[in-house]
Amino acid sequence: MDISTLLGIIIGFGALILGFILEGGHVSSLFLLPPAIIVFGGTFGAVFASFPLKEMKKLPTWLKIAFTDKSYGTLEAYETLIRFAEKARREGLLSLEQELEEVEDRFTRQGMQLVIDGTDPDITREILESNIAVMEKRHKVGISVFEAAGGYSPTLGIIGTVMGLVHVLGNLTDPESLSKSIAGAFLATLYGVCFANLLYLPIATKLKQKDKIEVASMEMIMDGILSIQAGENPSILKEKLKTHLGNIMEPARSRNE
Repeated sequence: MDISTLLGIIIGFGALILGFILEGGHVSSLFLLPPAIIVFGGTFGAVFASFPLKEMKKLPTWLKIAFTDKSYGTLEAYETLIRFAEKARREGLLSLEQELEEVEDRFTRQGMQLVIDGTDPDITREILESNIAVMEKRHKVGISVFEAAGGYSPTLGIIGTVMGLVHVLGNLTDPESLSKSIAGAFLATLYGVCFANLLYLPIATKLKQKDKIEVASMEMIMDGILSIQAGENPSILKEKLKTHLGNIMEPARSRNE
C-alpha cells in the first residue's frame, strides 16, 4: 500500500468533517443521495463519454498504481548493469547472453539483447527511446482521466446546486422544508469541489509522479546499456549511473506487471 496516497485522502476528508463538526454541524447532514447521484453519476458519465471504453476498462489498474507501493527494480538494474559492464570488459559482449535469462526486467533484457546482437548504437537508442515514449503515452491516458474527472466534478456540483435551487424556488409555499432543501442543494457543490481537490486531482498528480520516476529509471538503464555497448570503463559507468540514482525514488509500479 502506498501509505501517502491513502493517508493524504483520509487527512483531507477527515479535516473537513472535523471542522464541520467543530462548527456545530451534524455529519449525517452531509450525506444526501440526490446530490450524490447528480455529481458522481454526472462526473463519471462525462469521463466515460470523453475516453474510449477500452481505456476506461483500465480504471482499476490506474487506481491500483496510485494506491500501491512497488519497486521499479532500479537498484537491481543498476547492479546488473555494473556486473554486465565488468564481464563484457573481461570476456566480451557475447559472454552476457547466457546471463540475460536471469534478468527479470524486460526493458533491460531487451536492450542488452540488442547490444549482444550487434545492433547499431543509434538504432539501439532509437528502439529504447521508443519504448519509453510508448510507456509515457500509456500512462498519460490514466492521468488525463483523473484530471478530466477533477475538471468535471466542480461543474457538475454547480449544476446540481442550480437544479436544487430550481426545486426550492418551485416550492416556496412550504417554508418548513425550505432550509433543508437549500442545504441539500449546496451539498452538490460541496461534493463536486471536495472530490475534485481531495481525490481525483491528487490521484492524477500521484500518477504523474510515478510516471516521472519510471521514466527516470528507464533512462538510467538506457544510458547504462549504451555505455556498455560503447565499451566504457565500468568505473566510469558506475559514477554515471549513480547520478541517475540520486534522482530516482523507488515507490511505484513495476514495469513487469
